[in-house]
Amino acid sequence: MTEMNVNTLWGEVIADELSKAGVEAAVLAPGSRSTPLTVAAAEHEGIETYSLLDERSAAFFALGRAKRTGTPTALVCTSGTALANFHPAVIEADRSRVPLLLLTADRPPELQDSGANQTIDQERLYGDAVRQYRKLPEPEPADRKLRSLRTALARAVGTATGGEPGPVHLDVPLRKPLEPTAGGKAAPLGVPDGAVPGGFVDDHSLAVEGREGSFVEVTRGQSTLSAADRRNLVEVIETADSGVVVCGPTDRSAPAVDALAELARASGFPVFADPLSGIRFGGHVDSDGVTVCGGYDSYLAAIEATPDVVVRFGASPTSKPLRNYLARSGARQFVVDPAGGWREATFTATDLVVADETWVASDLAARVEREPGPYADRLREAEAAYWQLVAGAEPEEGAVLTDAVEAAPDSTTLFVSNSMPVRDLDRFGRPRPADLTVLGNRGASGIDGITSTALGAGSVSDDPLVLVTGDLAYYHDMNGLLAVGRCDVDATVVCINNDGGGIFHLLPIEAHGTFEEWFRTPHGLDFEHSAELYDLEFARTGDREGFRELYADSLASDGTQVIEVRTDSDRNHADRTALQERVVEELSQ
Repeated sequence: MTEMNVNTLWGEVIADELSKAGVEAAVLAPGSRSTPLTVAAAEHEGIETYSLLDERSAAFFALGRAKRTGTPTALVCTSGTALANFHPAVIEADRSRVPLLLLTADRPPELQDSGANQTIDQERLYGDAVRQYRKLPEPEPADRKLRSLRTALARAVGTATGGEPGPVHLDVPLRKPLEPTAGGKAAPLGVPDGAVPGGFVDDHSLAVEGREGSFVEVTRGQSTLSAADRRNLVEVIETADSGVVVCGPTDRSAPAVDALAELARASGFPVFADPLSGIRFGGHVDSDGVTVCGGYDSYLAAIEATPDVVVRFGASPTSKPLRNYLARSGARQFVVDPAGGWREATFTATDLVVADETWVASDLAARVEREPGPYADRLREAEAAYWQLVAGAEPEEGAVLTDAVEAAPDSTTLFVSNSMPVRDLDRFGRPRPADLTVLGNRGASGIDGITSTALGAGSVSDDPLVLVTGDLAYYHDMNGLLAVGRCDVDATVVCINNDGGGIFHLLPIEAHGTFEEWFRTPHGLDFEHSAELYDLEFARTGDREGFRELYADSLASDGTQVIEVRTDSDRNHADRTALQERVVEELSQ
């Protein structure tokens, strides 16, 4: 550290402590008031930095990177409305439990409630969507204040990655001068209190330089169960006539894949694996004694039998037919959640198990002995029959998801938009023993920020990145495409364009006269122009073979390609309905 003005010192201490606490990346939205934070992060060797101009896109990019790594990404912006544009991504981070660390620059206290330009009340702006809100101390060359600052930062990272990971908001008040003082000299004439006294850095090395590691190491224990509770769970599973394990959306497999596979073998329970669970794809899919089901969204309507016992991990499943099937089963449902959250909106679950998911799965696997039984056989047969039945018969939009999954090479990160793409992935994404990381924004299930989140996830490595999105989601976040060039991210962007909100066909409003103009809302946009704007390669197709060829070429190529697949919304809805009726008819027999 060199002697300089106090804001520069403050920014360097913040960057240094965040890096020591485990923050490896920061997304910086340019602005004046945040200058000390931006310069310090950009110049810190331990922090990889990304500069994005649109705050909403920047926040979703940070969200995507944090989703992919499981570690907090810092997010920096200036004062005023800038931080309000972070709000959608903060909500998603809250609901999907993604660690984010927001550092929002603020005007000093004396300018609050004064009509001062670009000054808003930041206090608890995000409400209960953040795990913690804290206004950091005002910058001052004071030993105790700097130790307080480091402690607050270390604890904030610990909170963001705690038992219920999520966003943390740190309000950072800063007075001018904001820019680093040239040559490490005192602040300009007229701002004498901006200078750091000579010798301060050397005299207060602990506060200024910190410790070798994080200033405060946060250690969290693992939540487990008592011996009596474990015996109860084992007895319920072993005496069940039928049962299933349900794995809902998570950004990292919870429980860990090996523990989940051992539980499935020991209990004989088939596994309903959401496509975003981290369980639908991987080497365990073909392993002995493990039945991973992926077609349930379609064929459960043909299964009369229901389970007696359900063990659930992760968030609420994407599939509405699955949620309804579990609700009408009357089963004893164990929802396992280490944070003690209630993520079961049908309100039919009977037990909340507050314990670590991997520990629960491993412990049960070591104690349970149970044969699969006829219910498991029925599901295994239905799963195999379903994939034979739909192969080659998928509606054109579903076929895109089928092919995107089947042709994705090992180590691919596949990000899928909300609305119809994730539902088609659920129904037509067949389990396979491939090393795929499949992600989506299912916390609040919005279509804003999809492209930015995907590109943020892809920024983590040079492994293939595939984004499958709809036309409305693509439109919502076209600003996010700037990250391709500014952040050096290569991707295959598949845009399924049915010219409007195709998902509304699933709602009763479809039969109303207002449907076309006010709900499906055709836009008539030509997205080729967006590719030209951001200097991306663009191709368009309207048939399956054409998509397969373009998709294979893109995966084998450098750079980013946008593949637009033109589809017909009405025809796809009719084809989905007809295929579903055929599945139920044939599998019911």
